[in-house]
Formats: sequence, structure tokens, C-alpha cells
Amino acid sequence: MPHTTPVRILVADDQVDILDAFRLLLTDEGYDVVAARSPGEALERLEGQDFDVAILDLNYTRDTTSGQEGLDLMERIRVLDPTLPVLLVTAWSSVAGAVEAMRRGARDYIEKPWDDERLLVTVRTQVELRRALRRSQRLQEANTRLQRGGTPSFIGDSPAIRQVRQTIERVAPSDAAVLITGEHGTGKEVVATWLHALSERKTRALVTMNAGGLAEGIAESELFGHVKGAFTDARFDRIGCFELADEGTLFLDEIANMPVRLQAKLLRVLQTGEVQRVGSSRLRFVNVRVLSATNADLPTEIAAGRFREDLLYRLNTVVINLPPLRERRDDIEALASHFLRHYAARYRKPIDGFDDGARAAMSTHRWPGNVRELAHAIERAVLMADTHSIRISSRHLGLGDAARSVESSADAQSLEDAERVFIEKVLAKHQGDVRLAAQQLGMSRSALYRRLQQYGVRE
Repeated sequence: MPHTTPVRILVADDQVDILDAFRLLLTDEGYDVVAARSPGEALERLEGQDFDVAILDLNYTRDTTSGQEGLDLMERIRVLDPTLPVLLVTAWSSVAGAVEAMRRGARDYIEKPWDDERLLVTVRTQVELRRALRRSQRLQEANTRLQRGGTPSFIGDSPAIRQVRQTIERVAPSDAAVLITGEHGTGKEVVATWLHALSERKTRALVTMNAGGLAEGIAESELFGHVKGAFTDARFDRIGCFELADEGTLFLDEIANMPVRLQAKLLRVLQTGEVQRVGSSRLRFVNVRVLSATNADLPTEIAAGRFREDLLYRLNTVVINLPPLRERRDDIEALASHFLRHYAARYRKPIDGFDDGARAAMSTHRWPGNVRELAHAIERAVLMADTHSIRISSRHLGLGDAARSVESSADAQSLEDAERVFIEKVLAKHQGDVRLAAQQLGMSRSALYRRLQQYGVRE
């Protein structure tokens, strides 16, 4: 995503013609140039504005030969903003001066008269390095904040996950609607949380709603609110998710399961920004960024008349697709270790790793419930391990039978057949209890009901 704000460059030199030359060269390249004629003026500019690069003369009118004024100014800048790239320019160049400038943190050292092309290349390089560093810091700050709030870090270094991270980094600062797709348990809510945490709305509310987990009437009230007396049991006014998320972010999970009539009302709010509580004629304006998620194939849902095409275009300005865990197997051990540390601490178990059998079981299991299933498997293993264990074994994980049943039939069965067999086994294990089966599979009950209907499995 292109930057929406111009690159701002501070140029400090005591000669007006030098400042004019810099201004002409850099302005023609689209940069915003702010000039300063003394170290004191440069510091005032830095204290009042944010800059991407500082270009400083080493020598000023008070001391035209030693370069000490420029070096001292650079030291002050490092205190104000340690990440600001500093380029030093002087006609009194020397090896000793260059070495000292670099030692104190200068990114480069340019001699007057300078080469325009070399200077522009240097500036572009430093601008990109500066902004990359800031993006990295934002990601680190958000990761710390998410861990503090109990949300798992975005763990993984597979190519697919790196691409997801890059997309999050690019679109998070905008207000663009983002549709997050992927199988159940892949971490769609984690992505939504990251998008909010790295956005300009991070100090406001992130409100989450399961758009397909409630009856139509209740879902409408949850989304838009209601007034007292609007329906039976409406004993007082209630604020809906849109109003709760005003100036913040609203995350609508399982958006494909939203009733069609409610989709029309959602579309109107997205188009106008106006919310009308159930039972009220008053319109309320809200400023909300909407993120949504689904594991359904929306083009198929549109063709079947179950999802509005015009609503999809309002929701999918950017699409982030999360790969299933079976397609990012290199991340399994890192994720498992993360969950192990978390649950071992929670249950006060002195467990610090996995034995070879556990690693083999995790690497061959197909993980139909993806990261959520892995988290549940590790929690269960920690609970099942005896108090003297320091390693999780394959026996503790309990994946052997399921993994073998899926793997042994992989050549003869489609992925859907393998998933159906696994769901039947889990359902039988819990004597048909859908709630317990869904919990083990790492999916919502509504998602499991859809698969039971899809595969023709009886409860």
C-alpha cells in the first residue's frame, strides 16, 4: 500500500544557496523539505515535527572547520529520535571526520559538491529503512500487547504465514474492509485482532460478534441495538455492536451464516454509516471499520442465493486467506511449543518439551481443526501427563489412532472422506454429544452441524 503522507526531510545548513539547492532537488522527487540555518533551529524543527531523514552540515558559522557543531547536533538528535537516519554533508571532508561521524551514528557521509543521483539513492534507501524499522516496532508492540491480553502471538515462519504478516502490515493502518478466509481454527480472529492493534483505531474498542451463531431477531438486536418495548423481554434500551464499536473496529465472524434479510440491513449500514435500533425510527451515525471472516466458499453461497453479492463487495476490499495447518507443517512444532509453555505454566506442570514420538505424531496428523485443535491437544496432553513428566509423549497427545486412520486412508479417500471419517470417530467417542465433539475438533457447534449435514452424518 502506498504511503498516504509525504516523506519529510530536515535539511540543516548555514548557507542559503545550499538550502535552496537541496530544496529544489528533493522537492522535485516529491519530498517535503524543511530547512534550518543553525543547530538550534534544527532542534526546534525536530521537537515540533516528525521527520524521515535529517541531512546535516558539519560546519556552521560559529565554527567552520572542526565539524564539532555538526557532531554535537547529531548527538542531540540521537537523544530526541534514535531511529532517525542522519546524513552528514560537508566541504571539509576527511577520513577522521567520516570515521567519527559514523561512530556517533551517522548513516552516511557525503562531500560537497555532492552527486545528485547518489544523494537521492541514499535518501530513498534511508527512508525505506526508517519505515521498515517503524513497522517492525509496531508489530513488536502489538505482539507484546496481544500476549499481555491473553491472545496467542502470531507464530510461524512458513512462506504463507510471512505473506499474511506482510498483508496485515500493509493494510492495518488503513480503514479498508478486510475479509479473512480460511478453515475453522486457522486463526481468523487472531488476524482481526492484529489488524485492529496495528491500526489508527487501536486505542478504541474492538468488538467481536459471531454473525451466524444467533437467531435472526437476536442477531439484529446484537448488531444494531434495540429500544425498550421493541419486542418481548426488551425491558430497557440496548446498544448494539455497531454503536459499541464507534470510532473502533467491528469483527463479524462467520459472516456467511448471517440471514439474508439481515445482510440487507448490514449492507445499508455499511453504505450510509447510519444505524437504526430495533423498534426506533431514530438514525445514529457511526464510524466503524468492519472486518469479517468466514470458512465458507462465498461465490458458491452467492450462486445458491444465500449471500448477497453486493455485500461481498463491501466486505472484501482486501482478502486475507489463512492456510490450513496441514499446509504449514513447518510451523507445527513452534506453535506446539508456544501452547506447551502456556498450559504448563497454567497447570503448574514441569514439562519443557516433546519426545520423538510426540513430534512424529504431530507432524503426521492432518489437524482438521487446525491451530485451535492443536491448542486443545496440547492442553489435554499437559493435563494427562503425570506430575513427574518433563516431556510430552505421543500417548499423552492421543493422536495416534486418529492420525493412523486418516493417513492410512489418504490414498484411497478424498480429503472430505477423511474428514467425515474423523468426525464420525470423534462423535462416537462422545456418544453423539455435539458440544463435546465440536470442542475436541476445535470448531463451533454451528460449523460442526453444517459438516454433519454436508456429510450426511447422523448425530
